[in-house]
Amino acid sequence: MWAELQPLAAPCAFIANIRDPEAALETGRPRVTMSSRPPIKYVSGMPILGDFAENWENVKRFQARADDILIATYPKSGTTWMSEIVDHILSEGDTVRTKRGAIYERVPFLEYAVPDMPTGTESLNLLDCQRVIKTHLPVEILPKCFWDEKCKTIYIARNAKDVVVSYFHFYRMAIVHPEPGTWEEFLQNFMEGKVAFGSWFNHVKGWWNARKEKNILYILYEDMLENPKREIHKVFEFLGKKESEDEVEKIHQATSFQAMKNNPMANYTSVPGSVMDHSVSPFMRKGICGDWKNHFTVAQNEMFDAFYRKEMADTDLTFRF
Repeated sequence: MWAELQPLAAPCAFIANIRDPEAALETGRPRVTMSSRPPIKYVSGMPILGDFAENWENVKRFQARADDILIATYPKSGTTWMSEIVDHILSEGDTVRTKRGAIYERVPFLEYAVPDMPTGTESLNLLDCQRVIKTHLPVEILPKCFWDEKCKTIYIARNAKDVVVSYFHFYRMAIVHPEPGTWEEFLQNFMEGKVAFGSWFNHVKGWWNARKEKNILYILYEDMLENPKREIHKVFEFLGKKESEDEVEKIHQATSFQAMKNNPMANYTSVPGSVMDHSVSPFMRKGICGDWKNHFTVAQNEMFDAFYRKEMADTDLTFRF
């Protein structure tokens, strides 16, 4: 499926090469075909996908650059949405440039590692232009180089109930994850932080606290849904870019949920079927607030609310459900 993606423009030398995994693989990294779902492993006290763990040393050794832009989220919290927004802003209205590759090529995932595909660190090290980098790492184990280089960081947080529902369906379709089990089992594991990238509660609170000292723009997914153009304005301002209302409107239209769902450069349908099975669940499923009401039972909701109040009692961070 890599061969199906033909770049329309390649301002970075890497984009033309990423479709050749042999050209990007780090020396000595074994190439194996995925035949079963790998188990969760732990790195630096954090649960992570088994194949991701194999590349952890390269993540720790990664070198940030001063002009890197980091997009950080807990999984299923608007990462791809923000990645498209930032790429459109940096492309300055050049719609050909935004189609130069799939979103995971334009915004490589730092800790990504699955068989027979370039790792995130490999992809990023090949980029010879300004890099936009995606990560799901908790703030406390993000490589220190990002702070040393004072990189601009955009963090997006989404309410926990919609996250766990979306994450459950993502576990089902993304074969690089362990089997999710039943919805009830997954919900319990999520609450206990036993899913990839750990506790949602610690993740959103950690980055919320870090924003007081670091160069971080903290955005809420629900605010993006409520007024996308307002939040796009914030990103322009944070990145130090001038914008016109026409530019903001064009980005708003190009990055709407429906536009991205129908865009093969954004919807992950170009990812090999050995990694994501879209027949189980699409990568871009609903993109709304409140879908949790279609999954939680009354008892589950009461249990979750009690747990949520306890976990969030020590923060002024609040969410809309």
